[in-house]
Amino acid sequence: MADQQYINSTAGGSDIPRLAHNGLYLEPNQSRNDEPTPYENKLADAIEKAYAENIQELGPLVEKLNELGTSDPDGRPWTQQSFAGVMLELGK
Repeated sequence: MADQQYINSTAGGSDIPRLAHNGLYLEPNQSRNDEPTPYENKLADAIEKAYAENIQELGPLVEKLNELGTSDPDGRPWTQQSFAGVMLELGK
């Protein structure tokens, strides 16, 4: 590792040296072509609220999304199948 060049990244308030990007992973939103839609932003906010409550399993996540008043793209309550399908589409 001695031959690797370090960069100083203070973006997170830290001066810990970090390795330069190696191209093996995506940066946040690197795969996006457009800005998120209002629907996507609302869904992301609801998912973040669920994660903040330490909800990590699909069933409880879907229940929390419904409790928070979000709906699938067709305006129906979330199911595990509809959530998985939407995540698949948004991930393309």
